[in-house]
Amino acid sequence: MLNSLDLPARPQDTRVVVAMSGGVDSSVTAALLKAEGYDVVGVTLQLYDHGAATHRKGACCAGQDIHDARAVAERIGIPHYVLDYERRFKEAVIDAFADSYVAGETPVPCVACNQSVKFHDLLGTARELGAQVMATGHYVASRRLPDGSRGLFRARDEERDQSYFLFATTREQLDFLRFPLGERSKSETRELARRFGLAVAEKHDSQDICFVPSGRYTDVIERLKPGAAEPGDIVDLDGKVLGRHNGIIHFTIGQRKGIGIAAAAALYVVRLDAEQRRVVVGPREALRTHRIVVRDVNWIGEATLEHWLADDRRGGIYVRVRSTRAPRPAWLRQVDGMIEVELADGEDGVSPGQACVFYDAPDGQARVLGGGYIKSAHAALPVSARDDRAMPSQSAAAHG
Repeated sequence: MLNSLDLPARPQDTRVVVAMSGGVDSSVTAALLKAEGYDVVGVTLQLYDHGAATHRKGACCAGQDIHDARAVAERIGIPHYVLDYERRFKEAVIDAFADSYVAGETPVPCVACNQSVKFHDLLGTARELGAQVMATGHYVASRRLPDGSRGLFRARDEERDQSYFLFATTREQLDFLRFPLGERSKSETRELARRFGLAVAEKHDSQDICFVPSGRYTDVIERLKPGAAEPGDIVDLDGKVLGRHNGIIHFTIGQRKGIGIAAAAALYVVRLDAEQRRVVVGPREALRTHRIVVRDVNWIGEATLEHWLADDRRGGIYVRVRSTRAPRPAWLRQVDGMIEVELADGEDGVSPGQACVFYDAPDGQARVLGGGYIKSAHAALPVSARDDRAMPSQSAAAHG
């Protein structure tokens, strides 16, 4: 049976707007809710249309996907609307993506899309359509808490978990959102698509950067920001010039291949200095980060953020600095008005612009406490901050 939407009203009296991207996940979400008797309305956002993207495997929210979403809606018998959000998507996601790369960062456009478009603008449209809730096909769980509000949790299928991309969701939005696939695996979702007779049952999953039709993000940046690929120096950790590059937008933290420098030992991109147009390279061990400064923190934990900052000997939480990595033990502190994250074991290849997401447990269906964007990454803690704190534990994390 479908994970309950946890609403007091009967299904037939409950209108649900489903965000339908044209993929198998959102299609199955709509079909499941329709089968349970809910008053389902499908909405698809047209976010971009680069021509070549309309039929490319792995694209989403373009021509072919709109066609697929409409076909699913017809198959299951629900009304379906297509909304033109191209201008909004460009301003809030694509332009910000380009600006971030030019600044030497590695952005996460899926977070920006969820934060600015899907869970803000589309959610408002769902309310205008008279919906009691809005449902999506994300692999993440939403559960009611003892105080009546809702919390955000990792999905049962850890390989498909998308909670990293939803850390910016607010408590108010969580009360209106539902994620019916949070307790299912991808294989179960595809099997349901086959049972419902949906043509998208075997459709390829969408890629993270859906608006890059060629797979080359630099093409998008150079089109939006002519002259952004300014040449500069490639230097070592001591500032010694080793060679030249054709623009920092062609490099990411942790990159090894394609640097263009011959050396006796392997070199990695350690830092990008946008102001000086420098690519800083060094050995693998130089990638190790132990302290992160985080900006634009969104907190959705049960206890307040101040609770976690009040005494860093209390115990820590767990953080992810990449969507593909498991939560790692860490501590939070406030320094000069900024939130700093101390990584208990360190992490390799931490890049400004990426998300740092906070959890109350290291694995399983941990709860999302919030997160922010990485402003800067540092190899070690300031001397004044080094002390003998206890390692984070399950019991200490339970305060969230």
